[in-house]
Amino acid sequence: MKKITLGWGFLWAVGVSASTSLTIYNGGFGVVRDAVSLELESGFNDVRYSGVTAQLIPTSVVLRDPSGVHVVRVIEQSYLGDPVDQVRLLQMFEGESIEFLRVVDGREYIEQGRIIRAPQRVSGRGGLLEPIIEVAGRLHTRLPGEPLFPSLGDDSTLLPTLVWKVHAEEAAVFEAQLSYLTRGLEWEADYNIILPEDGDAMALNGWVSIQNHTGKTFADTRIKLMAGDVNLTSPQEMHAHADHFALTSARMAAPEVEERKFDDFRLYTLPLPTTLRDRETKQVEFARAEGVPTRRLLVYEGTGGLRFRGGVNTNENFGLNSPSTVAIFREFENRESDGLGIPLPAGRMRVYRMDRDGQLEFTGENRIGHTPRNETVRLFLGNAFDLVGERTRTDISTQSARRQMRETFQVEIRNGGESAENVRVVERLYRAANWRILSSSLPFEQTDSQTIEFQLQVPADGGTRVTYTVEYSW
Repeated sequence: MKKITLGWGFLWAVGVSASTSLTIYNGGFGVVRDAVSLELESGFNDVRYSGVTAQLIPTSVVLRDPSGVHVVRVIEQSYLGDPVDQVRLLQMFEGESIEFLRVVDGREYIEQGRIIRAPQRVSGRGGLLEPIIEVAGRLHTRLPGEPLFPSLGDDSTLLPTLVWKVHAEEAAVFEAQLSYLTRGLEWEADYNIILPEDGDAMALNGWVSIQNHTGKTFADTRIKLMAGDVNLTSPQEMHAHADHFALTSARMAAPEVEERKFDDFRLYTLPLPTTLRDRETKQVEFARAEGVPTRRLLVYEGTGGLRFRGGVNTNENFGLNSPSTVAIFREFENRESDGLGIPLPAGRMRVYRMDRDGQLEFTGENRIGHTPRNETVRLFLGNAFDLVGERTRTDISTQSARRQMRETFQVEIRNGGESAENVRVVERLYRAANWRILSSSLPFEQTDSQTIEFQLQVPADGGTRVTYTVEYSW
């Protein structure tokens, strides 16, 4: 930490200390914790700290003495979050004349130009409103050269800066703890699943991808990742959690990513301090498993997502448009006995299979939610090429007086492949809450109050049908 004393009661703190740490959340925000070296006179002191993020939430800032020894009170706090750049300097000198440096054929020329209109950042349009510069009585809609500014200005800042007015009962020198919430930090999990050329036992490799868009580089920083859906009432009220976050300690002793339960969430600690640059995406491995058994599922849902919504539907044209695709799923159990049994943060799982030439081929991906131990993970990977489903209503009758409706459906799965397949046929009973199956050509299983399932063995280069009749009453 570099500190420069500029006069009585004035301290400027610059840079990032070696004790900087981050906790990053899935919701696009994080907690920054840093140590600020303070050398205070007795009475009132003005303290400036540069190097905070450009997306700091000012009302979340906590500056305190972690030892509790020194009687220090923050009387006033300001956040200067508009550091100068070329656009900002042009705006500061709008209406005035400045010098512009031009280079022509290797020779430098200086000419005067008056800034009629400075460039303006256009909200929602992702660009700048072009400047207007007057040079020798003519208007230019671009800069005539590199602008040379006469001064920086008294109230400008080079970096986002916090300014405090601090009162100390007596002179004190100590390391204060600074904590604040910032937007612009994000992390998510990415998983690679590799299946062998033959068989269904997978190798799993899990990575955390950390993104930094705060406008600040964090050098040699300890990083923790919080997994779970942490509630935020609104972006403006994020500061309500600041005191709780500021007290989170950093434990980085393990040589690998450490995972532990924290309150009602899961906390992952990276093993070593790392540098996270602005606009950088960094990946760190956090999970590895071998020989985890998986299952391939083929599912045909001919009702196309129709569901019972709580009202009787007697429209006879309803439910006739059925998809023909048969979905491919890959599922596994997140159990220790199967080689896993670890909390899996939400993220994307990509599946590869080894080809006979020894190359990995991508076979689909899907996102998972936060998945605790001993739960089933099911991934939708696409639609089977050789399988086609067809759902046909062969009969319908409505008896309004008896408040009944009967429908008969035929579901056929055709297989153009070279091997037999087992396809799960899912039928949603969507017309009314009260229903019963009057007849069925194959056994079925009721999986919930409005769903039945059939297991169809479909031969190679052939097809299999199931027919059933359902009666609704209301």
